[in-house]
Amino acid sequence: MRDPKLREIDERAFLRRLHPMLEVYRAAMEPPDEQLPGRHTIMERHAAYPSFRAFVAERRGALPGLPGPVHGFAYGFRGARGQWWHDVVYQALIDLGGEAHAAAWMDDSFEVAELHVHPQAQGRGLGRALLTSLCEGRPERTVVLSTLDRRPETPARHLYRSVGMVDLLTDFEFPGGGPRYAVMGGTLPLAPYPPASSSP
Repeated sequence: MRDPKLREIDERAFLRRLHPMLEVYRAAMEPPDEQLPGRHTIMERHAAYPSFRAFVAERRGALPGLPGPVHGFAYGFRGARGQWWHDVVYQALIDLGGEAHAAAWMDDSFEVAELHVHPQAQGRGLGRALLTSLCEGRPERTVVLSTLDRRPETPARHLYRSVGMVDLLTDFEFPGGGPRYAVMGGTLPLAPYPPASSSP
């Protein structure tokens, strides 16, 4: 069976795929069912944010264990004052290191809002392909995102470290409660991933 095809999609194509993307989100994150309508609304709103960009990994026909053709997706946009996540993180970085520290990471940032691969499609490099495609050619100076802060570290956290991202906040709880997150950041373009032959 052929691997899923990675393609960039515009806002309208993104909105048409919201339901299958939410199924991937559900499988990857295992949120309480009552949170999914809110996540749908948030993703719908994000599609109107400045410099929105999205990629999807999909193929015709479903694989065993996958509910539909979407195997993974990622999207982001330019960070700006007035966006909830941006403002919360900006203030936390001010509290940690001062205004200049927060501005250095957040004033010219591309924010990766979501990046998920269905568990049945993981281990094929889809997450890396989605991340690098999403960030390629972006005009912003930095890229920032949040990811679950768990021990042992998740594969996603290892992926972000492998392209040069560092921890900006750890054991961070967003307003409203929920799991603890790490906020990570890196400079653009992303660092190239070392080939396997050069790994120790």
